[in-house]
Amino acid sequence: MLERAQDVSSGVDAVKAIGTVSKDDYKAVIEPLINDARREGRRIRLLWECGPDFQSFTPAAGWEDLKVGFGAMRLFEGCAVVTDIRWIRESTRLASFLMPCPVRVFEVEDREEALNWLVSLPEGPGASHKLLTESKVLVIEVEQPLRTQDFDALAQTVDNWLETHDALAGVVVHAREFPGWENIKSLLRHVRFVRDHHRRVRKIALAANTKLAALVPHVANHFVQAEVRQFGYAELDDAVAWAASPPAPGPADAG
Repeated sequence: MLERAQDVSSGVDAVKAIGTVSKDDYKAVIEPLINDARREGRRIRLLWECGPDFQSFTPAAGWEDLKVGFGAMRLFEGCAVVTDIRWIRESTRLASFLMPCPVRVFEVEDREEALNWLVSLPEGPGASHKLLTESKVLVIEVEQPLRTQDFDALAQTVDNWLETHDALAGVVVHAREFPGWENIKSLLRHVRFVRDHHRRVRKIALAANTKLAALVPHVANHFVQAEVRQFGYAELDDAVAWAASPPAPGPADAG
């Protein structure tokens, strides 16, 4: 069976698996939880517990888990799986990178740590951006692991601009350290964003303090047609000025 736990922080939903979990348990507990979140317009931070009282899932429950999960993936903001059962821990770790939200596995004795992690998840986007219309430069501030929503928002801003302009003069990415991507879905969304827009961006500047930043211009030159240059994190103004300046003449322009 599945039961809702009430001893959790506000904003966290907790479900505990006991004995054998069936398809009917999902319909009685998980579906109302998801429907409530949809009706209230909120995201779900889920604590999922499989303690020593848990025995197994029925085959129908496994299918219901997949069906419900695929239908509600965008609602989840984070999931903490609390269990000492080895096969659940290992399968969760394997599947976590494919999920649209951060997923972490905790031991039963670390339940409080799992709750604290869920509460600490950022509510805002991983990146914010601003289009400087006079200089035709898009500045992206990166603070948290990048989410698919970040690239959706970027695409909307850039596409609206490109409806009435030939190109962006430049894009400046400002990040003290690169935090990576939330999951594989956000990484693929990043790749798609670059694929769809790189031909209409003349310059890309990375203003960051990280060893990784030194490698990015060399890698990016293989994937985009824009000029790419690295700046220090404190050199944001210089990065914007460079991105706004005319591109260097190519070989065809030199003669």
